[in-house]
Amino acid sequence: MGGEAGFPFSAVVGQERLQLALILSAVHPGIGGVLVRGEKGTAKSTVVRALAQLLPPVVDETGARPARLVELPVGATEDRVVGSLDLERVLRDGEQAFRPGLLAAAHHGVLYVDEVNLLHDHLVDVLLDAAAMGRVHVERDGVSHSHPARFVLVGTMNPEEGELRPQLLDRFGLTVDVAASREVDVRMAVVRRRLDYEADPAAFAARYVDADQRVAERILTARDRLPDVALDNAELRRIAALCASFDVDGMRADLVVARTATAHAAWRGRDRVTEDDVRIAAELALPHRRRRDPFDEPGISEQQLDEAMEEAAAEVDKASGDEEFDGPHGSGEGGNGRLDQDESRVDGSDRAADFDPGDLGDERSRGRGQDATDGDGQGPDDEGPDGGGPAGGPDDDGPDDQGPDGGRPGRGGPNGTGGEGDRADNSSSDGNGSRPGHERVSGTPTSAAKPAPRWEVPGIGEGAPGRRSRARTRTGRTVRPDTDPSTGLHLLGTIFAAAPKQFERGRLSGPLALATEDLRGAYREGREGNLVVFVVDASGSMAARDRLTAVTGAIVTLLRDAYQRRDKVAVISVRGSEAELVLPPTSSVDIAVRRLAGMRTGGKTPLAAGLLKAREVIAREHVRDPRRRPMLVLLTDGRATGGTDPLPRARTAAKLIAAEGHTAMVIDCERGMIRLGLAAELARDLRARYLRLNELTGETVADVVRATAGPARAA
Repeated sequence: MGGEAGFPFSAVVGQERLQLALILSAVHPGIGGVLVRGEKGTAKSTVVRALAQLLPPVVDETGARPARLVELPVGATEDRVVGSLDLERVLRDGEQAFRPGLLAAAHHGVLYVDEVNLLHDHLVDVLLDAAAMGRVHVERDGVSHSHPARFVLVGTMNPEEGELRPQLLDRFGLTVDVAASREVDVRMAVVRRRLDYEADPAAFAARYVDADQRVAERILTARDRLPDVALDNAELRRIAALCASFDVDGMRADLVVARTATAHAAWRGRDRVTEDDVRIAAELALPHRRRRDPFDEPGISEQQLDEAMEEAAAEVDKASGDEEFDGPHGSGEGGNGRLDQDESRVDGSDRAADFDPGDLGDERSRGRGQDATDGDGQGPDDEGPDGGGPAGGPDDDGPDDQGPDGGRPGRGGPNGTGGEGDRADNSSSDGNGSRPGHERVSGTPTSAAKPAPRWEVPGIGEGAPGRRSRARTRTGRTVRPDTDPSTGLHLLGTIFAAAPKQFERGRLSGPLALATEDLRGAYREGREGNLVVFVVDASGSMAARDRLTAVTGAIVTLLRDAYQRRDKVAVISVRGSEAELVLPPTSSVDIAVRRLAGMRTGGKTPLAAGLLKAREVIAREHVRDPRRRPMLVLLTDGRATGGTDPLPRARTAAKLIAAEGHTAMVIDCERGMIRLGLAAELARDLRARYLRLNELTGETVADVVRATAGPARAA
């Protein structure tokens, strides 16, 4: 922070849910971190940075030091994150040495990843593995090393910039959705405090020293109390019933809810978990775990949670006479246990600290206003801690996630899961490919897709990491040595480069004489994500119900495939007298579904305008992201009818795109006894792959998807 006082944790207004989630993760890091989702300008980063100031000092070989806030840049390499061979010591001293990475620096502190959704999936896996295990194991470049790495993992993201895969969402312990308050008093208080801080950071921070100190002390007290908090079988049954009612995959949700409920009990100063603790834990730990598919709506409504809590209570009551139960099943201690988004009120004034840590997670404060301060710089009296963490204590990893979600053998630590293929298919189905409680987008194909050849951009690209076209990457398989050593050491390449120079360097025996000029990096190949631009013919000739249904199913499936392959997608609708950019290039499935749901149909077919619009979108996106290679998908029957000389103009536009070398595919939607074959002619002009929609079943539509890329949902 460059010596400047940071914004105090207690001075943040209107983000009580986020503050509580961070506090509970600090009480028990085994919860697995916090993912903060929200729009720009909602104090996400401010709150996270303020948390690090509250953590207890770290004692290491150099003595006591403050807990660190370590920020992980989006462009970080795996070597920088986990550590690597110390090449300087190898070359200078001839000894093998390990250089720790950012995970080691974050030990006993906060590891903060802004825009975590833009981080490569495999690095997110690495972070989550370390957060779950509390240790980092490195086996690479001839180095075998292990070191502790217990930290509070916090990732922030703006969903408009793209989503995390559901498998990665599940591995974050808690998720909080933040948004700016629409209440005038709250917005006034936010602006007033920010302006006061910018005017005099030190004086502003001094007003909240006592309030921050109380929070820090309560975190320490809760950590000490954590091993003694009891989670009896009644509350454990409530947790299991609650997770089962939401049909979450695997057992991680149950474990995280149990840990969070225990952490909350410790934070509130209790010696056992109550129903209120379970409810608050469920509000923080379950919403993001309901989303298995890009089309599933995220979140849990109050009504859904109320109903699930009632079902869980009935399950507990039903089993209350069982002799296995060794304790009460939760008294609730005078409240409904709900974690309201705004538990406290502010008056918009510039008075001194009015933050009371007792208000966070306190069911007794539901519905009452936040106490105002008396103007002397002191907040209200502390009401005493309010609780938690799993009964095993903060260092107890327990038998993590050995349930149905399994995990890849040999990695993932206690939580044991990570990428695709983690999850066993142990969920129920309604026979239509959807699970209870999850709404599907209309038109989504439900039949299983057959394996299909991959459709990709030819050649080797250098675009953003993804899963479609071949590309040079920092994380793929090593193909050969490279002169750039920043990509990671290629040991054999380095040796072969140094070997011919040993005589001139005077080496007759002993270790290899190495110089910096000998270093060779690893040229790696992996996969990249592409820009897939869909041009959808939504004219009157395409408006027949059965044809629209088929096209809708195809586009929805393509959208899912683009999501899985980490593509950016854009959709252009062709109808009437013009082409409309329905969906600008985006990685967000949520936005894509909303935009495409309202796409209109009918009118003429200005195909030339649609193709030229696609060319314009590709050119504009190339300026923003020159390494992301484009792909064009045209869904049409080829019957251009808009404007003068519509068909010749469409074919001229197609030839123009082909001359620029863009990869393309044409899906011919023409049906009926008489077929003009106009789409096939366009495919030839585009030099594109050609497929006929009326020859495709649901399975082969999905094959096309995997052979193509893109989103969209015609209306």
